[in-house]
Amino acid sequence: MAAIKGKDILVKIDMTGTGSFTTFAGLRATRVSFNAETVDVTNMASEGGWRELLANTGVRSASISGSGVFLDEDTDNRAWTYFMNADVNEFEVIIPGLGNFRGPFQITSMEFAGKFDGEATYEITLASGGKIDTFTPPPPGGLF
Repeated sequence: MAAIKGKDILVKIDMTGTGSFTTFAGLRATRVSFNAETVDVTNMASEGGWRELLANTGVRSASISGSGVFLDEDTDNRAWTYFMNADVNEFEVIIPGLGNFRGPFQITSMEFAGKFDGEATYEITLASGGKIDTFTPPPPGGLF
């Protein structure tokens, strides 16, 4: 994969519950993590005492975290509502060159900070709550 700009990794929030995704405004830093737990089946007969893992099992999950500044009242309010209601809603993550990922996430943490001589900032963390689908990104130049 060729080098990509960090600003091109986008997190989108479903604003209406109908698949109308809007880029989460104000993010300055974004981190996406995909995880897969292992199922250890090591036993006394394992060759050389080496660990054995059971293929095609285990729990897969994804998490998204980011930090930024307040820019868009609509996405800020939607995220706050989702958090306060402990809702699991559709989000979309776009990683150029890797793909677009869409699935249910719950906002598990929201933090707010500010200095008297600076801007107010926030940090947000989301945890997957179901199957994450991958779909082919649109042709170059068709996304932004």
